[in-house]
Amino acid sequence: MSKIRDSFERARQSGEKAFIPFITGGDPDIETTEKLIYALAEAGADIIEIGIPFSDPVAEGPVIEAADERALKAGCTVNHLFELVRRARVTVKIPLLFMTYYNPIFAYGVDQFTANCKACGIDGLIVPDLPFEERDELLLPCQSQGLELISLIAPTSEDRIAAIAQNSDGFLYCVSSLGTTGERSAVNNSASSMIAHARQISNIPCAVGFGISNPEQAREIAQYADGVIVGSAIVRIAGEHGRDCVEPVYQFAKSIKQAISN
Repeated sequence: MSKIRDSFERARQSGEKAFIPFITGGDPDIETTEKLIYALAEAGADIIEIGIPFSDPVAEGPVIEAADERALKAGCTVNHLFELVRRARVTVKIPLLFMTYYNPIFAYGVDQFTANCKACGIDGLIVPDLPFEERDELLLPCQSQGLELISLIAPTSEDRIAAIAQNSDGFLYCVSSLGTTGERSAVNNSASSMIAHARQISNIPCAVGFGISNPEQAREIAQYADGVIVGSAIVRIAGEHGRDCVEPVYQFAKSIKQAISN
């Protein structure tokens, strides 16, 4: 079993669902990002997604787009994030994932990027703009380095869900609603039917993201999902508090984890 699936299984055995927070790497700076990783792990995160800032984040709403701009303006680079993960790996044992677009990987060089991911301690990648049908150019280098390439399904996936569920690593990232990332007042219940469809085909864990903004929504999603992904709400707190965001993010993350624990 993979390290990522192990995290879902440990949560299940503890009567909990997996909590997967997202942060934008380098926002407001690398030092604060490192502190956030430690704080999220302490708050009960089972897996942490670290976003690689990009100048054209097509799947992101205004909150994460602004965070990308702040991180890039502060000088964050892919190499800075490799070094950050290497430092964090000394104490953080839960899986760490990079969420990025394909362009930064291609520009860096696919083979070198995946080798550096492995060397610094990254466990997997989420690449939202890489279609499942075209993923082999990244999947094969990932497999050679022992990295898991996480697949996404969305309300528009329909007939593709079975094929994606059958041939995916780690967990299925279930996009709860159409459009870009961002907090929403209500979470679309289409994720429930997507997960039911996937479970007819595979036992791969299913985690839901895009729009979960408070403990009540997280608790609702946890009724049928194996994990809950929270991004924009955390990134918003980081944006509001800047270098003083670590404690507010910790308290918010702790409230999410408590909400999805029995």
